[in-house]
Amino acid sequence: MHWFSDGRRPGRRARTALALGAAALLVAGTGSVAAYGEDDDGGHGRHEVAGDESHELMESIDSFNDPRLSPSGQVAAGAYTDAWKHIKNMPVKTGTWSEVTTSPYDEDALHYRDQSASNSGGGAGHSAGRISALATDPTHKGVVYAGAAGGGVFRSTDDGATWTPIADHLPALSVGALATGSDGSLWMATGEANTAADNYLGSGVYRLADPATGTFSESDKVGGTELDSTSIHTVTFDKEAGYVFAASSHGVYRRPLTAAQPTPWTKVLAPCAGTGVSGIACGTTPEFADIANDIAVQPGSGGKKLLADVAWRGGAGYNGFYYSDDAGTSWHRANPTGAVNPAEIGNASFAYAADGSKLYVSMESPKLLNKASGAGVYSVLAGVYVSGSGNADGPFKQIANAAQLSASGSAMKVNEIGAGYQPGSQAWYDQIIAVDPADPDHVYLGLEEMFETRDGGANWHAVGRYWNFGLSCFSYDQDSNTCDGDVMHSDQHAIAFSQWKGATSQVYVGNDGGAYARPTAQKTPGWRNLNESGTLRSLQYYSVGAGKMTDGSGDAVWGGLQDNGVSLLAPKGSTYQGQRLNPDGQMVAPFGGDGGDQLVNPANGCETVGEYTNLALQITRNCGYTASDDGAEDVITDIAPEDPNARFIAPFSADDKDSGYWVAGGQYIWGDTKTWDTEDGDDWTQLYDTGAGHSTTAVASRDRVVWGAWCGSCNPGATFGRGIVTNYGGTWHQVTLPADFPNRYISDVAIDPSDASGGTVYAVVNGFSRHWNEGPGAGYGHVWRTTNGGASWQDVSGEPTAADSFPDAPANALLMTPSGTLAVATDLGVFTTARGADGHWQRLGTGLPTAPAVYLSPSPDGRQMYVATHGRGIWKTPTP
Repeated sequence: MHWFSDGRRPGRRARTALALGAAALLVAGTGSVAAYGEDDDGGHGRHEVAGDESHELMESIDSFNDPRLSPSGQVAAGAYTDAWKHIKNMPVKTGTWSEVTTSPYDEDALHYRDQSASNSGGGAGHSAGRISALATDPTHKGVVYAGAAGGGVFRSTDDGATWTPIADHLPALSVGALATGSDGSLWMATGEANTAADNYLGSGVYRLADPATGTFSESDKVGGTELDSTSIHTVTFDKEAGYVFAASSHGVYRRPLTAAQPTPWTKVLAPCAGTGVSGIACGTTPEFADIANDIAVQPGSGGKKLLADVAWRGGAGYNGFYYSDDAGTSWHRANPTGAVNPAEIGNASFAYAADGSKLYVSMESPKLLNKASGAGVYSVLAGVYVSGSGNADGPFKQIANAAQLSASGSAMKVNEIGAGYQPGSQAWYDQIIAVDPADPDHVYLGLEEMFETRDGGANWHAVGRYWNFGLSCFSYDQDSNTCDGDVMHSDQHAIAFSQWKGATSQVYVGNDGGAYARPTAQKTPGWRNLNESGTLRSLQYYSVGAGKMTDGSGDAVWGGLQDNGVSLLAPKGSTYQGQRLNPDGQMVAPFGGDGGDQLVNPANGCETVGEYTNLALQITRNCGYTASDDGAEDVITDIAPEDPNARFIAPFSADDKDSGYWVAGGQYIWGDTKTWDTEDGDDWTQLYDTGAGHSTTAVASRDRVVWGAWCGSCNPGATFGRGIVTNYGGTWHQVTLPADFPNRYISDVAIDPSDASGGTVYAVVNGFSRHWNEGPGAGYGHVWRTTNGGASWQDVSGEPTAADSFPDAPANALLMTPSGTLAVATDLGVFTTARGADGHWQRLGTGLPTAPAVYLSPSPDGRQMYVATHGRGIWKTPTP
């Protein structure tokens, strides 16, 4: 991102009805989203129909993965470990990072309820970022562990009332699974696996011997690099046989439970690779091969019987249930009988009753996922099943389907709140099932919502609705709103039970909005919201921006979030236009849905432009404050240009020097001369077409000299492409990049303010070098510079073997300070170099968690620099 001559900074989103037709469709083997349906006015808005964000979810996953995995789609094991070793030996520039977003985040705040843009009032309450794993301590009463999708592990010693991070400085903070051993140890598997695709984000498995008081360190790693660059969905213990198993995106791995920590993991099941089983036709490309979604040990089998789901969500020849009768040494493909169709097996989750007498299965259907748009598919859930004998071959009985679940009190009931989706529209993403350890007929099922049965599936109840909007009980008038407390944030990913001696058994649930809990015996509505203290600080930001409050109270800090809208942190007690914005010091959510890029007026922190998705821009000029209790007034306005091919998170920015100019990028580069007086999308003017099928990935302007980067196709693979465009020299043109410029995703560009012509520009490249990501194109460098308007480019990353070279890690954003210091945000921290110190880099400051740093922005006075992390909130440090 960029600084402006008057101290301003570049800079997000919305709600209108989306008239969606069919389910979100993934084209098997490509990772791309098929045509979906049309929205009524360009799609600028919060989710109006429960489930309508399923297509956006696939886009958001692609938008995060594509830059890091391009061009080949795969990253070799050891990439993160190697980068981290380099970083630890780098020089450190003096400075300390401090956490900004430490206040509770209330997504139901009363006076932020613009009915066209906000999700406030829907019932989610206080929120955190996505929780992908949960575990309870077996011996310490009240001790609970939460694994964040991008923020590491948090510990609570008071049953979820407050939380403390205990893994902030591992090489990777993306958590796929947590498990507590009978010895009290906590096992943390890195690499979130909810996307069910090959993901490089993990750095392996770690074991903390005393998690009730300790903190994870690198020395806690279990095994070598064999599980690096994978995602891990499940870690499970086979105590009787003496093994621990990991279900990963590269197959099932095993190691002796009590072996020395360096003892490597051994791959025991990978059908495409012929490991553990032979004669299986793979039927897909390498990046979608051998994905293990779950593994379970059957109780009562002496540790001998295991069951694994190995399947690609989009369908592949190897998809199936695989069982072992010898503790994982050899495997066989199951032939399920009864209601389970072996040809329909996709992403599945298993749960055995505590005595092993019953096996419950929830399962996604690749056939439904791949059905053509407009086919009337409202769910991709194949069904929920039970094997009454616990056998992998069944016979299986179906005990639930989407239609039954939608009639159980769900907010996703077709024809009740609109032509939306039934439960399971995202079963490829959010899917968990668990059995109460004390009752084999008491089962919890997590999809978009949370469901419960107490009679083995004969009757189901939606005990955690998607939201309250559209239901007959709901009203924006608080006195008329009669909805009960069986509502929580959407998209369920994790579940755990407590069984502390002398205490009531509890069930804990993790989802895209944090964590919730209730007693397993509870039959009345309501959940404990475990996010209320604001200490489960796992928010996944895409952006950050700040502006001065006009009352002199301090700065307003805004940020776009994954599935949690746009947060506003205004100074406690601040006022604007006679209204008290933040009387209790909490963060609020004026915009709902997904946030994106963010533009804030540095001189007036209540003026901001947000992005819902895909360049759906909206503006508010009063901090999104609704004076009435019901939010009837319209305080947020659509100003989106109609672009045909904008990225999920599309870039837009104010000019670094000319306060009367904004730029934005989709397929087209756009300009706007009305800026804070912009009234609608017609105020934007097309400046340049980057090319059919292209999407802008970065844009910058200085004195109306504009530079933009694009990708097209943006998906990893043979069709991936990238480029740079500019109007430098007076006419728009494509820049010819040299042969050694990496063929990878260009994440950001910045114009050097010391060059009045606008011809000195820096560009940062995402992903890993060719050493780790084999594919077309050469080049190590992540930071490149031109001093002659793009005629030639120089790699300023430094010599790869030098201790002060730029690390070989995905670079996401850059910022030039007025003093000429260049700062670059990466997945492993923020790094700086001075103008003219080519190839010599320093790690910026201490104290910043290693969650991906994705966005940089100056404070209004330029003295501080903010960084948005995708998993550990917003942080700041003195400007270098």
